[in-house]
Formats: sequence, structure tokens, C-alpha cells
Amino acid sequence: MTRPDRQRSKQERRARAALRAGRSSPPWSTIAAVVVVVLFAGGVFGYAALRSGAADERAAALAGFVPSADRQDPSTQIPGIVEKTFDGGQHVTPAERVAYTTSPPLGGTHDQFWAACTGVVYAQPVRTENLVHSMEHGAAWIAYDPARVSGGQLDQLAGRVRDQPYTALSPYPGLDQPISLQSWGHQLTLTDAADPRVDQFLTALRRNPYTHPENGASCQALGPGQFDQDRPPPYQPPPPSSTVGTAGVRAETEAAGGPAPDGSGGALMPGGTGS
Repeated sequence: MTRPDRQRSKQERRARAALRAGRSSPPWSTIAAVVVVVLFAGGVFGYAALRSGAADERAAALAGFVPSADRQDPSTQIPGIVEKTFDGGQHVTPAERVAYTTSPPLGGTHDQFWAACTGVVYAQPVRTENLVHSMEHGAAWIAYDPARVSGGQLDQLAGRVRDQPYTALSPYPGLDQPISLQSWGHQLTLTDAADPRVDQFLTALRRNPYTHPENGASCQALGPGQFDQDRPPPYQPPPPSSTVGTAGVRAETEAAGGPAPDGSGGALMPGGTGS
């Protein structure tokens, strides 16, 4: 065998050896890629399962607070709940004030135009007379003291409200407690946004057909000239009860069924129906 032949033979043997080595070695890059995909998928499904389990646990914990014909006001189970009876349909004009006896108010005479309550998070304090009208329609209103609630606490409250039908959140200066929840005829004050009673209150009372005079009436924004969601009428402290009867001051509770200030018997809702 000539020298060139020996060199070719040696090269061929090396090539065959390399090929055998490649065939016998594990495909580490492929294995690593598969492992990554499996781990990622496991993490995704595991996270989804945890979230689903947490949601199921939350729903089970709140099941006893869902209103029904047999349990019309489940909020009576909530420690600290305050209740008061009000008639609906008592209106004032935007130029008038109501001498509410509680702060924040939880019902009674209110502005003829409701505040938008479609999961709205207001950045500034809002006129209470408008928010009380929203509660008449079935809304829950969460008020917080901006001097004591911020950061993570405020984020938790906003997360319970944002984009949730028949719900509104607004700052309310000077609260006795950092947080106050209102629904028509009901109030609950709290110190911590993580308190489980927040969800209990919302489950029991938001759009409860047994506790609101006009449950399910509109919560949509009315617009400029009535209630402008982007530029809502500002909050003003309620006038004292001693001023009821003076110019522009009305009582918290008045004769039921009285006409609205425009004489129509109720403010007009979109579509021309009375509120």
C-alpha cells in the first residue's frame, strides 16, 4: 500500500470513529431543550392550578354571603356592620346639600344625578349626594382616608373595584377609620384593606335585590351637565343638621315619594325612565 493510500485509509478510519462517537453520544442540546420546555409547562400548569385552587377556596369562603330568597341580607353575619333604614326616591338639585347624620352617608336624600359606578376609581373626593344615588341603584361605595391609606393598601382596594360593575372607590378626608364601605342602608368601617370582611361586604350587598330601592338601575356615566366622570363635582363636608330648612339645605330623610326638584317625580335616566 502506497503512502497516499495509507493516509486515506487513516482518514477514513477517523471519520468512521467520529461518526460512531456521534451516534453513541447523547444529544445533550436536544435533551436540555426538552427539559426546559417540560419545566416551563409544569410551572405554568402548576401556577394555574394554584390560582384555580385559591379561587375555589375564596368562592367557598364567600358562599354563605351570597343573597337569596331565604337569606336576603347575609351582611348581618359580618362583625361590625351598621344598618339603617331609608326610603328611596328623595332628590335634591346639584345646587342643594343634604345634612347627612353619618359620615360617609349610607343612604337617604340624594342628588338627582348618580355618580358613575361601573368600577370607577376616583382620584379625588366626590360629592356624596351623587354617590348616595349610586347606592340606591345597587352600588357599593368604598371610601378611604387618603392621609392613612396609600401604596399597597390602596392598590388592594382599587383591585377590588376597578372594572367591577356597581362599585366605586374614592378618597374621603377625615374618616374615623382608614376605610369605610357603604351600601344602601349598610356601613362597615375597617383598618386594613386585606380584611376578609371587604369581600364579604361586597358579596352580600353589591346589587343585592333585597336591600336596594332601585336595584339594577343605571350606573353608567351621565356626562357633562349631569355627572361628569372625568370632572366629578367635588366633595364638601355635609352641613350640620341645625341648618336644615335654610336655603339650599335638605334633611337626610324626607317624606317618601316626594317629587324631584324639577317636579317630575324623579330624575330622568337614559331612555327617559324615572330614577
